[in-house]
Amino acid sequence: MGKKLVIVESPAKSKTIGRYLGSDYIISASLGHIRDLPSGNLGVDVKNNFKPLYITMKGKEKVVRDLKLLAADADEILLATDPDREGEAIAWHLAKVLKIDPDSKCRITFNEITKSAVQEAIKNPRTINMNLANAQQARRILDRLVGYELSPLLWKKIRKGLSAGRVQSVATKIVMDRDAEIDAFKPEEYWLIKALVTPGKNTDKFVLGYYGVMESDGKVKKDDLKCLEDAQEVLDAVGSGPLVVDSIKKGKKERNPYPPFTTSTLQQEASKRLGFSSKKTMSIAQQLYEGVEIAGAGQTALVSYIRTDSVRISEEAVAAAKDIIKTRFGSEYCSPVKRQYKNKNSAQDAHEAIRPTHFDLDPRDIRSSLSNDQYKLYQLIWDRFLATQMAACKLDTVTCQASCNNRVFRAVGETVTFKGFLVLYDDIAEDTNKNDDQDGKATIPPLEDGMKLELLDLKSMQKFTTPPPHYTEATLIKALEEYGIGRPSTYAPTISTILDRKYIEKNGRLLQITDLGKIVTNMLSENFSEIVDLSFTADMENKLDEVEEGKEEWEHVLNVFYPEFNTQIKAAQESIDKITFEPEKTGEVCPQCGAELVYKEGRYGKFIACSNFPECNYTKNIVVYAKGTCPKCGSGLLVHKSKKYRNKSFYTCDKQGSDPNCDFISWDLPIDGKVCPECGAYMVLKHFGKKAYPRCSNKDCVSNARKTTKKSSEDKKSEDDE
Repeated sequence: MGKKLVIVESPAKSKTIGRYLGSDYIISASLGHIRDLPSGNLGVDVKNNFKPLYITMKGKEKVVRDLKLLAADADEILLATDPDREGEAIAWHLAKVLKIDPDSKCRITFNEITKSAVQEAIKNPRTINMNLANAQQARRILDRLVGYELSPLLWKKIRKGLSAGRVQSVATKIVMDRDAEIDAFKPEEYWLIKALVTPGKNTDKFVLGYYGVMESDGKVKKDDLKCLEDAQEVLDAVGSGPLVVDSIKKGKKERNPYPPFTTSTLQQEASKRLGFSSKKTMSIAQQLYEGVEIAGAGQTALVSYIRTDSVRISEEAVAAAKDIIKTRFGSEYCSPVKRQYKNKNSAQDAHEAIRPTHFDLDPRDIRSSLSNDQYKLYQLIWDRFLATQMAACKLDTVTCQASCNNRVFRAVGETVTFKGFLVLYDDIAEDTNKNDDQDGKATIPPLEDGMKLELLDLKSMQKFTTPPPHYTEATLIKALEEYGIGRPSTYAPTISTILDRKYIEKNGRLLQITDLGKIVTNMLSENFSEIVDLSFTADMENKLDEVEEGKEEWEHVLNVFYPEFNTQIKAAQESIDKITFEPEKTGEVCPQCGAELVYKEGRYGKFIACSNFPECNYTKNIVVYAKGTCPKCGSGLLVHKSKKYRNKSFYTCDKQGSDPNCDFISWDLPIDGKVCPECGAYMVLKHFGKKAYPRCSNKDCVSNARKTTKKSSEDKKSEDDE
């Protein structure tokens, strides 16, 4: 009997699957897509029902030859690409190239790369799902039509090298609109009044916030204090108190855990908790899905499929999670009810949520086999999934209302009586602009109705309303998902594209529109309103979903969209004037020719150049000084942006290049005047997530070795305690 050929996308996935199949199987990788539309021309016959011209991708000729040779010797060929539109399209292209009948049972899929899932898939091959493949084909052609016709218009009217696309243009506009909202925001004054009170024992003092006025019928009318006079009126009315307790309301409530991760929520949480970009998150998650070499276990996939909208969980995974929870925390921490998390629509139920696939591989037990980033992301997925099956957090609540001269103050208190899932997966706040009046929950001592509260302090505070926050990667992904823009596989590449094109830029973690982004987006808004319209783009995503579900023909979707779009392109060619950029002046003159120096945007960011280019080619870097001095020569320090690593900076001596005796360069900022007590080397400021701490710059210093040992000991102690 001949061999059976199984084709996957990546060598890592091939190696993982190889562990679960016998010697009768040969596993090979296509290295992603093998066919695509040509890069040199449109590649779509718009007059012939949008028939695409597919060619073998550049650099994939050898892959195709090798697959054809393997296929010629195989008795059976199984296409095991990923279980989504993209994977189905790759399988369809492979079938075309290898002359496999798409209606034959040549396709296998699995949501997780485990022995049982792979062997079950082998037993149950199916035909290629052309609805899925056509949905991907429609998206690819749609994006080609938009990009291929819009981009040359941008080159002609703005400048060469620009691009436009359906999803990236909408994402850019979302950022631009938020920035415009922030710029147009006008702060409004308001006042807060806080009363520090005690029922008679200073140890039981707590804070009440002013709420409103008690009316004659006993109802409380909220009183918004707009100015100093309003606040002073309340202060005068309350005087020195006391405040009398009007009511104490006690209650109980529960907080349930969040649903398991989808692609969107994984990217959001990894951004908030780990500081990962969406691109980095998906790259590491792909490694965990395809398989990592685990000591003593071999190549092992650690998480289920990572591109999913679904929050569904299998019964087997739920049972495994509960066993771990009982062992680690006790049976009381297991959810007493069967939790059901609902998807928004049926199209999202094709896969499970993102979860661990090997529940015997606790992240802490295999840490030595993982990179630091792999460990952190795996731990996050592990903890979030276990938390979904844990008991709710239980709280006692108390609301206190007290008044003086009909001026009503309130405080809300919470006491956690049972942490439940919070012992494993605590909250981290979103990146939002929070006003100082959000004090959280107070600790309120035992009180009774009618009790007098001594007024220890009464003060007013002037405040101003704050604008909405700039988007971060996490909040932009959340917005894209809420608006229905894009799908799980598109969030990370969309954000990466508009950053690379310099339509938006990162200021720390905040995303902000650039001047170029404004110009491009405004031009598209004025001439191609549908391209940057949220509802139109979301509706297009729904139509692609209908193609996937077999409710709509992919050609019809394109026939409805393209004619009007093409008409708009032709009109814009004539109606739009060439946009010229006025470069920002530096106020300096060129040392070579005397012309003005201006700021210009290059591949690696802004730089200074002569305005008389190309006659004069003088350029220089923008000098940014860092706090502190060079630890080698005592001169100043310069900050440089890395060309290789986006958003990463390094530091050099400002005399580097001019002083041959100083070659100082460091990824970490030296701490001015501070030396290591162990070896005398200069200290640097190390960053880990959102925390910063001093560390010796000498890697071989015993203090660094001690910290590493201490950290390992603390990890071990933490595990023993648990």
